[in-house]
Amino acid sequence: MRQPLSVVKVGGSLVADRARLCRLLGALADGADGRVVVVPGGGGLADAVRAAQGALGFPDPLAHRLALDAMAGMARIFAALEPRLTVTQDPAQLLAAGAVPVWDPSALKAGRPEIPESWDVTSDSLALWLAARLGAQACLLVKSVDARPGAGPAELARLGFVDAALPGFAARFPGAIVLRGPGGDRLCRGALPECAA
Repeated sequence: MRQPLSVVKVGGSLVADRARLCRLLGALADGADGRVVVVPGGGGLADAVRAAQGALGFPDPLAHRLALDAMAGMARIFAALEPRLTVTQDPAQLLAAGAVPVWDPSALKAGRPEIPESWDVTSDSLALWLAARLGAQACLLVKSVDARPGAGPAELARLGFVDAALPGFAARFPGAIVLRGPGGDRLCRGALPECAA
């Protein structure tokens, strides 16, 4: 019987803690969380896009596509830090081969009607979008800070802990949503699956 599948979004802010980031990537490559697809946050690369947009005033759709490039860059950085991870635009194909994929979302630059091209959508919402497409049982959002206990998607978005579009993407994802900070897991919705233990 196949293990349950989780999509694990690794926040780009974790680059500030290289030791924790490398431990996490190593654990994911080892299969400590079961079958996983890693979704990289944009981190400092996405922050540079935000800063450039603020200075130059280019439109949100362009900023969105550049932020997707930032995520693709972080995917390559993650694979350089943990060579057992494999960067791909098609995680399902690598999962079938038994590999641990790191998602390169570059294909989304062509546009998707269900994904607004604005800063309302970041890697958190994109992780939920991918989790729904892959039929994952859980989506873990790994952050550099702990979430408020018991907070649901709408409250987390209101507090700025996740992006503004996340509640809508959460409504379309039937699985568990787990926030993992330095203090451990906080269930955002659903039951904690075995693959997230």
